[in-house]
Amino acid sequence: MSVNADFNIHQALNAYQRAARQQISGTRDDAPPMAKANEEFGDLVRSAIMEARKIGETSEKMSIAAINDRADITQVVTAVAEAEMTLQTVVNVRDKVLEAYNDIIRMPV
Repeated sequence: MSVNADFNIHQALNAYQRAARQQISGTRDDAPPMAKANEEFGDLVRSAIMEARKIGETSEKMSIAAINDRADITQVVTAVAEAEMTLQTVVNVRDKVLEAYNDIIRMPV
C-alpha cells in the first residue's frame, strides 16, 4: 500500500471520528439531532466522492506522464491500482446504500 493510500485511509478515519464526536457531543445546537446526523453523513459521503475523484485524476495524470516518458511505470501501476480500488469501494458503498434503501421500502408500515 502506498503512502498516499495510507494517508487517504487515515483522512477517512479521522473524518468519521470527527463526525461521530460531533454526533455524540451535539456541537451544533441550531439543528435537531436527526438533521445533524444527515448533514454529517452527507458531508462524509461528499468528501469521500471528492477524494475518489482526485485519486482518479491523479491516476490519469500519471498515465499521461508515462506515455510521455516522464513517469516511472511503478508509480503509474500504483496510481491505477489505487484508482481501481477506490472505484470498487465507491461501487460497493453505493450497492449497500441501495440495498438498505430497498429493505426500508419493503418494510411494512
